[in-house]
Amino acid sequence: MHALEALADPTRRQIVELLAERDRDAGEIASHFDVSRPAVSRHLRVLREHGLVRSRGEAQRRIYSLDPGPLGEMNAWLAKYRGFWANRLDALDVQRRRARRRRKE
Repeated sequence: MHALEALADPTRRQIVELLAERDRDAGEIASHFDVSRPAVSRHLRVLREHGLVRSRGEAQRRIYSLDPGPLGEMNAWLAKYRGFWANRLDALDVQRRRARRRRKE
């Protein structure tokens, strides 16, 4: 479940979102951010170390791709708690409807 640690950072979450669309090289990934290329490289290293991305060399470029394995593990772990949130959201919806009815009366 170390993927949660890596995804705690919003920049890393955005990198994962970019790679979910398609494979990209480091320069293209860096072009989406207002931080230095070395900073993006550090984020990519963290994502690689946590197993969320893979890299391969193509000539002089590093191409990054998403590795969905850790996301599947995280999804399985979160599945245990979805019922809790669904029940809470359903209860909130019931309260919201009651409040709306009271205002109309």
